[in-house]
Amino acid sequence: MKKIGLLGGSFDPPHKGHIFISLEAKKILKLDEVWWLITPQNPLKISKPATYSERVYNCKKITKNFPIKIIEIEKKIGSKYSYETIKFLCQYYKNIKFFWLMGADNLIHFHLWQKWQSIFNDISIVIFKRHGYNIKALKSIAFKRFKSSKITKINFIYSDFNKTPSWCFIENKEINISSTEIRKQRDKFRGKN
Repeated sequence: MKKIGLLGGSFDPPHKGHIFISLEAKKILKLDEVWWLITPQNPLKISKPATYSERVYNCKKITKNFPIKIIEIEKKIGSKYSYETIKFLCQYYKNIKFFWLMGADNLIHFHLWQKWQSIFNDISIVIFKRHGYNIKALKSIAFKRFKSSKITKINFIYSDFNKTPSWCFIENKEINISSTEIRKQRDKFRGKN
């Protein structure tokens, strides 16, 4: 069975942290591919992002030398929420085992995502350490709710993820970078602050 990692987000802008966790996931989980799912609009983000086409262009540009595919599925199927996208992909591609990839910062507020518990039940989740967020992530509502489904061993094998819910916390090297910080620097440079 083919194994694919899904990294969803606004990617406003995409950065080396996104690349890093994509490549780490590919290596650690022995994934066949990593797909970036660019959301047309993140419901939890209030500020208006760069346009969808700008973000797609930037993602294609930054990933051109890496084994990462930019998939515009959310726009095609009219999905507003991750659970809708995951459900569609799992039903449409029955011969693929998908893994949801995300940073520890997302786990902190994961309980605010639409149908967040169904995401845990529909797809294996792989969480990567993020500088400044790890302790809060390990105290989060989602962590507490699905603590018994956490894979605790260091060397994962495919069968660890045979059933859901199943998730793990990768002890990766942390990269201290975020899209928010990049946007602040960009705005400062443009004289918006």
